[in-house]
Amino acid sequence: MATKRMAQGFSEQVMALVKAMRSETPDCLAAGVVDLATGMLLSYETVDSHPPEVLDLLAGATLDLFQGRTVVMIEDVFKERRGVNTDQHYFQEILVNSDNLTHLFIRMNESQDVVVVAVCRKSVNVGMLFAQARRVMKEFGGI
Repeated sequence: MATKRMAQGFSEQVMALVKAMRSETPDCLAAGVVDLATGMLLSYETVDSHPPEVLDLLAGATLDLFQGRTVVMIEDVFKERRGVNTDQHYFQEILVNSDNLTHLFIRMNESQDVVVVAVCRKSVNVGMLFAQARRVMKEFGGI
């Protein structure tokens, strides 16, 4: 199954990843893929309709979470202290809880500038969310 998914072109793979994340992670209300290099939302699927400016803000917020100035400084300090000499980013997954929702952001290993987002009900079992999201990412060569 992973081979079939990996054989697709990039845009087809991104759309399939979003669809799989949306359908296979528990209590998932929306899923998307953000390109940190461009700050663009590449693809998304949601149960609700959202104004385009909200979706644009999601891409910008994801960029700030993973590559904001202070985050990059923290990563650099950790790398220096641990003697790590790699371009790979230190923060790979970020979980954010809001009043009603849980947001999981996962950076792809092979494409460090690509982050997958799953937005779930706050009542989601976080352990199952991580397990299922990581399984989906692994199928797509993401982790």
